[in-house]
Amino acid sequence: MIRRLWRSTFGIVVLVALAFAAATLAIGGVAYEVTHEALEEQLDHRVAVETRALAAEASEAGLAGVAEAIRLREDARNEASLDYLLVDRNGRTVAATIAPLAPPEPGYQEHFGFRRGNTTGVGQALATPLAGGLLVVVADRHDLAAIDRTLALLFAGALGAVLALGIGAAILVGWLTRRRLSRIDATAQAIIAGDLTQRVPRDGSDSEFDRLAATLNRMLDRITALMDNLRQVSTDVAHDLRTPLTRLCNQLDRAAAGDAEAINAARRQADDLLEIFAALLRIAEVEGLAERRAFAAIDLSALLDDMADTYRPDFEATGHYLETDVAPGLRIEGDRRLLAQALSNLLENTLRHTPAGTTATLSARTTRDAIEVTLKDDGPSVSPADAERLFQRFARAEASRTTDGHGLGLALVRAIAVGHGGNAILSESGSGFGVTIRLAGGR
Repeated sequence: MIRRLWRSTFGIVVLVALAFAAATLAIGGVAYEVTHEALEEQLDHRVAVETRALAAEASEAGLAGVAEAIRLREDARNEASLDYLLVDRNGRTVAATIAPLAPPEPGYQEHFGFRRGNTTGVGQALATPLAGGLLVVVADRHDLAAIDRTLALLFAGALGAVLALGIGAAILVGWLTRRRLSRIDATAQAIIAGDLTQRVPRDGSDSEFDRLAATLNRMLDRITALMDNLRQVSTDVAHDLRTPLTRLCNQLDRAAAGDAEAINAARRQADDLLEIFAALLRIAEVEGLAERRAFAAIDLSALLDDMADTYRPDFEATGHYLETDVAPGLRIEGDRRLLAQALSNLLENTLRHTPAGTTATLSARTTRDAIEVTLKDDGPSVSPADAERLFQRFARAEASRTTDGHGLGLALVRAIAVGHGGNAILSESGSGFGVTIRLAGGR
């Protein structure tokens, strides 16, 4: 039963209320006991003080003096007065304001029964032997019992109030929680039914539920983007693989007719297809963020210098120029192999799609919360229409359609950048063509 309660908001609040009620009950019990004992000690103190005073009277005037003092106290009696019983050594009453229900014994008696007129009562008594008799001083416990009842009622009321507030809070919190969760459930049901445009409503309060709704909405946006990307990939694969597959079939037909060169051409077409599928698989792996497990501290400045030194001979051999402007000491948490792949794709694109004489500049700098790596050249620029889609799979600028490639290089660059908590965008400064990779968390 308790295990089931813990699984609901209503049950948790009820159990908390019960815990508060138990604490109130414990505190009430301790307070009652402490107060009760303190009042009893106060009565005992009054009885002891009065006994000492009358004992002093007995030492001066004997039992007659004590009897006179008792009569004087009786004449001035009020509701808070003590009661007295004075008997001689034979047990005969010398002076009394009460009649005992049982013969008194020397010493303290916490519950001493007595009769006063037509009523009976219980008091705290101290029986003290005197020369020639026994003095009993009694404090009525009636007021103590009344205080005990008042304390009991007070703590019972507090306990009831805590339970009532707890149950009320449980009902209210349970209703509010179910109301907020019902919105999330309704959104989830709509999405299950196929409406991916639905989002969890927010109230702008920045409460826990509002932040949860924002997180779920971001998750749904991400899922929607991935679904759109999947549809786009499916369309692009079907469109862009149609031509190489057709060529492969034609080459195989020629090979079947005995054309040896057709076999080599078919093999090249098959290698081309394998390259496309390998690139697509690599992009999917990076976008799935599985590569984050290999992240480690990287000296990015050293990596950029190494990549520039590696490609500089290729640039010079084709009549291109490669310059660097890399700030020293740039470090980041990431995958060195993937970052090298992204830089390699950018450098290969420059060699492949720019004419001889083009100068490319590889630069890196820090911003407030990221590192920006940019490869900018002074070659041909792209049209605004091309710039919007160059990072999509199989997307190529019109000017690049006559060169080798499949339009997957920049898609992989962006996937790697996003996998490192950043992004890849086209550089907007000046003429020519440039790509900037933003890597989060750099220093």
